Amino acid sequence: MTGGFPVDLILFAMVAAFLVLRLRSVLGRRTGFERPPAPEPRAAGFDPRGRTIDGAAEEVRPAPARNGTRRVLPDPRTPPGQALGRIAAADRSFDPERFLDGAEGAFRMIVGAFAAGDRQTLRALLADAPYAGFEQAITAREQAGEQQRTEIRAVQELAIERADLRGNTAEVVVRFVTDQVNMTTGRDGEVVTGSDAITELTDIWTFQRDVTAADPTWRLTDTTHA
Repeated sequence: MTGGFPVDLILFAMVAAFLVLRLRSVLGRRTGFERPPAPEPRAAGFDPRGRTIDGAAEEVRPAPARNGTRRVLPDPRTPPGQALGRIAAADRSFDPERFLDGAEGAFRMIVGAFAAGDRQTLRALLADAPYAGFEQAITAREQAGEQQRTEIRAVQELAIERADLRGNTAEVVVRFVTDQVNMTTGRDGEVVTGSDAITELTDIWTFQRDVTAADPTWRLTDTTHA
């Protein structure tokens, strides 16, 4: 209509205003007391600045938790994250999250095998140096007539701390935070060390593998307690 009042524009404006109000009622509005939306889920205690190592901030990114276990991977932009990328380029089957699955399985097997004195399992999963230390401790325990009881009640956290690729040798350092029961008993069943109380332990384990080898096993090369 020429020169008439633009009724159609008013109707469009009213419809647009109604839709905006509906969206705001459904999605909600941020207030000053609400946390702004994060680009990805942050696990409890996550520091967006990362941890400071030698004056440089190291970014980490939580992976999806599984069975209550907090899983942490280094940001791809950091030196550990870039090293994981180089390992993946050299070994197309490598995936950091699947690696953590395998690391948890290896941790449970090794801890259980040490408690049971299972040298065969330890020999398959450990490099020479750590195996020698484990075997020596098992022998001393056997000679003293002692038995080790170890139970992993929960794995609280799995985190890739460091990674490197030197030639064909890939190395990944993993932090395990676990709730365990550890107790050593003597010949008469008396408690020699430890107790049946649940204790939180932090272990730092280093795994290595030749990325060109047909054997997919990552072997444990070093263990420390944090």
